[in-house]
Amino acid sequence: MCAIVPARGGSRGVPRKNLRPVGGEPLVVRAVRTLRAVDGIDHVVVTTDDAEIAYASRSAGARTVDRPQQIAGDTASSESAVAHALDHLESIGRLPDVVVFAQATSPFVDPARVAEAVALVRDGDHDVAFSVVRTHAHLWRHGEHGPEGVNHDMHRRQRRQDMEPQFQETGAFYVMRTEGFRRHGHRFFGRVAMVEVDQADALEIDTEQDLRLAEELLQHRRAVGSDPSASPVAAHVVVTAFDGVHTDGRVALDAHGRETALVHRADGEGVERLLRSDRPVVVLTDGPDAVAARRAQALGAVHLEGTPDKLTALRTWAREHDVALQDIAYLGHDVTDVEVLAAVGWPVAPADAHPACRVAARHVLRRPGGQGAVRELADRVLAAKDSSVTDTTQEGPDHG
Repeated sequence: MCAIVPARGGSRGVPRKNLRPVGGEPLVVRAVRTLRAVDGIDHVVVTTDDAEIAYASRSAGARTVDRPQQIAGDTASSESAVAHALDHLESIGRLPDVVVFAQATSPFVDPARVAEAVALVRDGDHDVAFSVVRTHAHLWRHGEHGPEGVNHDMHRRQRRQDMEPQFQETGAFYVMRTEGFRRHGHRFFGRVAMVEVDQADALEIDTEQDLRLAEELLQHRRAVGSDPSASPVAAHVVVTAFDGVHTDGRVALDAHGRETALVHRADGEGVERLLRSDRPVVVLTDGPDAVAARRAQALGAVHLEGTPDKLTALRTWAREHDVALQDIAYLGHDVTDVEVLAAVGWPVAPADAHPACRVAARHVLRRPGGQGAVRELADRVLAAKDSSVTDTTQEGPDHG
């Protein structure tokens, strides 16, 4: 499978847009680097009419295709560039069955969301999957008798939360079956699926102001990522899932033939720091789990079996220990954790969590499960203690 990035040299709104830097990297380089990080993408192809863009793309690890001038002007469609690149790939025997069409002008694409779209097409249930953001905007148009509502009745004003959600195409990425795209000549055909992305990841560069905003967003993300106090978690108790949180799903056999979890050293240090600060730590599993129990015991944490289900078990434990759910931070990774995330005051997800967990989380960490996520959460909890943060009002997810 390959990804194709059309990147013209010309641009009316922002001159040389595809080479303009965000965070010190040209937009086309950011796109190549992001797509190369997506599981399943074997190579990235940049189709361009510009030698400088081609050089930058190759430096980032992409292949390049020379885009003919007749499909490189302002009126040329992106589809024409993708079709030409596919013809080239076919000529060298590298035509993919699935193609990712991505735009370099979306600087904050999350590789996990692209991988989600790829899976929807590869699994055989869809022919196209594309990125969208949720919107509750009241849209208007000029009608015959003046302004009229597009997606609402102007005479019956609905509250935002009562409106049926609608979705806006971001233009960041499209995953398509190659055969269907070549037959229809368009990015939408057959069975189509939407992949919802975070609003903070949906910025598209069309103006100089968009570039300035992208730099500000990036600086904020870097500050939050490096400084836990910029995004503290004011929880009194830390509860975590095990698989996908303390581990990346792998196990090893010890000298006695028993399964032993492969865990990140920093995560163990994070738990120890929490316990030293009088923050109880609980490892919550779906049911009996000998590996998780041994790991919890080694750390000095509590192992709680989620029987009959995780939320019921946690509520029982919280009542017995006089702990309010609002004072609990829960670090969950899988769909079985969503119910618990929705019930606690501080829902948190690792960077590689299931999309449903990321949506439910107030904080999405920068570290994946088994690779420092627990330590990062510990840092944020302890930063809240140091800064005396006490607000537990949920204001939506923080993807810093």
